[in-house]
Amino acid sequence: MSETILLVEDDVSIRKALQLNLQLEGYELLCAEDGEAGRRLSETEELDLIVVDLMLPRLSGLDLIRELRQRRADLPILVLSAKDQEADKVMALSLGADDYMTKPFGLAELLARVRALLRRGRLNKPLASSPGSKDGSRIYLDVPGRRLLVEGEDIETTAKEFDLLRLFMSHPGQVLTRDQIMQRLWGGEHFTLRTIDNFIVRLRSKIEENADTPVHLETVRGVGYRFNP
Repeated sequence: MSETILLVEDDVSIRKALQLNLQLEGYELLCAEDGEAGRRLSETEELDLIVVDLMLPRLSGLDLIRELRQRRADLPILVLSAKDQEADKVMALSLGADDYMTKPFGLAELLARVRALLRRGRLNKPLASSPGSKDGSRIYLDVPGRRLLVEGEDIETTAKEFDLLRLFMSHPGQVLTRDQIMQRLWGGEHFTLRTIDNFIVRLRSKIEENADTPVHLETVRGVGYRFNP
């Protein structure tokens, strides 16, 4: 099923160009030419990503982001704006935007950022049946709230630690190679595969009763790692 993107942009030429190119990439596109129309669509449609300008009529992009974050903590938001001052970027990101691009922008870079945000959004969606359910499991992952609970206790994690555990819990019993993990979590960024091993060590210290003899995050020698709920 195609992922659905809401584009909130009042510049007709930009809106039409992005609509065409994103549709060519296989995405479903909904478009709004002002903030109020964008808000209405965000309330009634199932969305995977919102691309929003900041300087919009009727409701500003910043106000729209603020309202969206109150309703959807997990929805990726990409800002496109002619405002290139650091203060504008900081404000948008502090209100809950996930990424910020200034106009004019390169189409290839925009498409790459859209793919990265959608990939992150897929990781953050709640599972229909999570191995970390509250009825008896030691480990519970509250995806919308981005909280890890072990035996009922809140455990602090970094964003990448949370996403890595989310990936494992989405594939219980399945061996994931280091390459697969690297592509899912880091995409085109350049890190050594040793990075994965370091994250595993840190996660084990947080979820295992004894990190030296792990029962949840197992090493499959020569292949990768497996999560056992």
